[in-house]
Amino acid sequence: MDDIEGMFSIDDVTREQLRFYPEEHGGAVAGELVIIDRDPDTHEDIRIDCTRFGTGAYTIPHSAEHLRFDTQAQSVLAIETGDMFQRLQYHKFWQKAHCIPIGLGGVPARATRRFIRRRSVDKNIPVDAFVDCDPYGICNIYRTLKVDSGHAAHINEFFCVPKARFLGVTPQDIVDDELPTHPLKDVDVKRANDALKNDPFSKSYPRWEKSLQQLHKLGQRAEQQALAKWGLNYVIDTYIPEKLAAASRFLP
Repeated sequence: MDDIEGMFSIDDVTREQLRFYPEEHGGAVAGELVIIDRDPDTHEDIRIDCTRFGTGAYTIPHSAEHLRFDTQAQSVLAIETGDMFQRLQYHKFWQKAHCIPIGLGGVPARATRRFIRRRSVDKNIPVDAFVDCDPYGICNIYRTLKVDSGHAAHINEFFCVPKARFLGVTPQDIVDDELPTHPLKDVDVKRANDALKNDPFSKSYPRWEKSLQQLHKLGQRAEQQALAKWGLNYVIDTYIPEKLAAASRFLP
């Protein structure tokens, strides 16, 4: 299928458009967004208001090609973990920040990346990534969201999100907020070293090289949930608002 998709990519066609859908779970979406889907039988529009799911959320389908959108939101907030997404959704953080929270569930699936790219490109709005401070969150989850993967470079234009910015958690946050941490595992050290030596993305940005070196020197990693040290709502009332108010300091 990779070969077939590579061949059809010459005509800007992906495997989803060929009706071949990866068996992946789409991300969760909440906030100030109306998704316009269509009935598969009648082809009539179905308007789905993502503010009307109570404590739940809309799940991105296996293909986002046919979806249309209506929103006045100012940004997308891409969140690594499900429990952090649920906390922000439960407290309707999107009302305060005028954003569209999207739960990635780890490395985002193709449909999730396509959905976020379309939101970013169609409305020309930034995408702020909120992930754990460890080499996996930085070098796998965030990197995949922003520049996609090397082995699929021929279709990256469909899935990468160049406007993505790294909101956090950063190595400097560990220091500044005195966050609870866990020691880096051998696999973490290997992933960070590999990024510093071989990854064109990390090597292209001195600020990322410095941050990964800082993480390596600390020898520690921190999860999003570590911010609860300062209170369960610290992330909602203080951390994210302060980060969004100083977006120029975001990592590229």
